[in-house]
Amino acid sequence: MASEAFEEIAETFDFLDDWEDRYRHVIELGRAMDPLEDAFRVPATKVDGCASQVWIVPEIDGEGPGAVFRFRGDSDAMIVRGLIAILHALYSGLRVGEVLAVDAPAELGRLGLDDHLSSQRSNGLRAMVERIRNLAARAKAA
Repeated sequence: MASEAFEEIAETFDFLDDWEDRYRHVIELGRAMDPLEDAFRVPATKVDGCASQVWIVPEIDGEGPGAVFRFRGDSDAMIVRGLIAILHALYSGLRVGEVLAVDAPAELGRLGLDDHLSSQRSNGLRAMVERIRNLAARAKAA
């Protein structure tokens, strides 16, 4: 169920043998993202459960189950910005119901992130996924 953008990331990860190269790629993905304006760096958009500062701003197009889910995000840590970029590739552009159907642990597991992220980063990644799922669930119910 992964998007084309996520599949490209997975293919790149398969191509890169060394985890140092994969980390650099994650950081590059984060650098390529537009920064989030300060006006959106507020408690309402902050993700709890992350060691770094993380903000996720939903952008829902439409209403109910057919609404299209998009989001913007940012972090004060470059590796986390890269993880946000990966989540953006995984979820952005899906219908809210599809967001809820994504098996994020399985998809992210294809990248081998759990084996190479610190426990704090893994917990933060899970918190970001949970925040995205909650935002999609609220949009679906609207």
